[in-house]
Amino acid sequence: MARYGKEHKQATRQRIIETAGRRFKKDGIDGSGISTLMADAGLTNGAFYAHFASKDDLVAATVADQLRTQYANIIEQAAPGIAGLEQIVRWYLSPQHRDSPDDGCPSAALLDEVGRCADETKQAYTDGVLAVIDGIAARLAPTDPRSVRTKTLSVYAMMVGTLQLSRALADRRLSDELLEEGVRNALTLLSAQPPATGG
Repeated sequence: MARYGKEHKQATRQRIIETAGRRFKKDGIDGSGISTLMADAGLTNGAFYAHFASKDDLVAATVADQLRTQYANIIEQAAPGIAGLEQIVRWYLSPQHRDSPDDGCPSAALLDEVGRCADETKQAYTDGVLAVIDGIAARLAPTDPRSVRTKTLSVYAMMVGTLQLSRALADRRLSDELLEEGVRNALTLLSAQPPATGG
């Protein structure tokens, strides 16, 4: 019976994290109170502290979970090498991703708020986003992914900004064109060789 209790508690905690991820991406971290988050999970407010020490604790766990999910569903599923790189970029900068922020990238939905969060959340974000970046970098430079980590992070930042801007534009056609241009720019930057140094 105790074993079931532990598994049940873990499943309940995961349900809270998953529903919180959708709510945070929809309404923002600051715009999502504990009562709303618990109602989304079908639980009472009183159950919150059985699973999390604080809202910051939940936010950090949710950010980590969102990035793990992005890694598992997008990065791990992409083909190796340049073909996979193109799959990732095209998925990221797609109209479908633009139109479904609740199920999309936590960076595009929450980056400005994560920057104002507690160190615990920033660390969870850093660890999670670097796993995503390293998965992309492994396709760009399979023999030495660390050598292209910062370049990949920079292109990822451009993709996040492009997706955010595409969501904010009232002009649908312009938004679609921006996404297409973003795909071209990202693939160009990722395939470009660094300039030769020295004389």
